[in-house]
Amino acid sequence: MKLDNVYWSWDASTADGGNPSILAIGDSWFWYPLPGGSLITQLGKLVSSQHYILAVGNNGAEAFDYVDGKYRKDVKRQLNLHGQSLSAVFISGGGNDFAGFNDLRPLLNDDCSKATTAKKCFKPGNDVRTLEWLLTKTADSHRALIGQVMASVPPDAKIVLHNYDYAQPTGKGPFGNKGSWLKSALDDAKVPVALQADCIRYLINQMTKKLRLLKAIDPDRVFLVESTGTLGPQDWANELHPKPSGFKKIAQQKWLPVLVAIGLT
Repeated sequence: MKLDNVYWSWDASTADGGNPSILAIGDSWFWYPLPGGSLITQLGKLVSSQHYILAVGNNGAEAFDYVDGKYRKDVKRQLNLHGQSLSAVFISGGGNDFAGFNDLRPLLNDDCSKATTAKKCFKPGNDVRTLEWLLTKTADSHRALIGQVMASVPPDAKIVLHNYDYAQPTGKGPFGNKGSWLKSALDDAKVPVALQADCIRYLINQMTKKLRLLKAIDPDRVFLVESTGTLGPQDWANELHPKPSGFKKIAQQKWLPVLVAIGLT
């Protein structure tokens, strides 16, 4: 599958005789299939015409999948084949690591009904199935992927991470169906409705702190697009995914300055 200068199929890109200059390793924010497309669809419109993007990964991908899971071989293959032609690698990962009842619910206390802050809804410490444990695990996968990319691309190629935005625990899934990503876990943990959005905000903010540490690995080569706070409730299609206009807003307001800075526009 392809759309303009974005390919979601290596076979399609090969058939067109191209050699990707940008590899996009990612989850549904790069692969979202509904009308209007994903974030990567919008980024394809912003990079200069000399570039084309090849996407690797798929909907539901977790950070672990890129280095040790189901997309490991594909990531490795594309880096081996095209690494030396790449100007940049975009990485979208971490959102699915907590977005799901079985992912989010274990991070929350058994009964949060008396909690007064979002932080108090999450299990403390760094034992298995705590928020700190999950974020460290996700950051370790990102770190391993960054190392693999750096070993495969030219010294001047850039790596761009991002931190999504504050997802909406509305219980809304695709096509207007009931979702089971966020709200179901928060409800089961008896998190007061007034605190539910704050819980997701707290979670994303903690993830952002880990991503900033990854950026510090090599500030000249690793960039972080901080897109939190860009979207309002009206910009979301469901609990996890913006509307097409929301993806466009994030691309133009938050990604474009970074793309300009690293010479991709």
